[in-house]
Amino acid sequence: MDVRMPLMDGIEATRAVLRSVADPPRIVVVTTFENDEYVYDALRAGAAGFLLKRARPAEIVHAVRLVAAGESLLFPESVRRMAAEYGDRGGDRTARDTLERARLTEREAEVLRLMTRGLSNAEIAGRLVVGTETVKSHVSAVLAKLGARDRTQAVITAYESGFVAPG
Repeated sequence: MDVRMPLMDGIEATRAVLRSVADPPRIVVVTTFENDEYVYDALRAGAAGFLLKRARPAEIVHAVRLVAAGESLLFPESVRRMAAEYGDRGGDRTARDTLERARLTEREAEVLRLMTRGLSNAEIAGRLVVGTETVKSHVSAVLAKLGARDRTQAVITAYESGFVAPG
């Protein structure tokens, strides 16, 4: 989904598409502009990822496969900058409440921290020395406890709440 389109911007179109169908597609928003506000707005609208148009063909293929497999496409630099902005504001009270009510286990919290770094399930499994199915179970539990529809939303909640610090 392109951010800039003639009748409706890509952020609003993403919201509309995701609200209008029973089985919503996974959407990757693309743009020529490296603007943190676009990234944040796209993720808040429900996009599974964000990609710059200057990405190489191999990066585009990787992004599509990653998102199709249920992963999120997050650029650590943008996430860190957005997190720093929220940290400067003291975080978001609603997100903090959500995280406090979630009562994540120690392992689920560890998985969430690794998710905020943009790691895939396989990479998290490697770091924690567990199987990918175990990681998938933890990710599912994190999503359910946070009421997040996907990894991207869980990561946003983690940063907005101050659960993880930028950097």
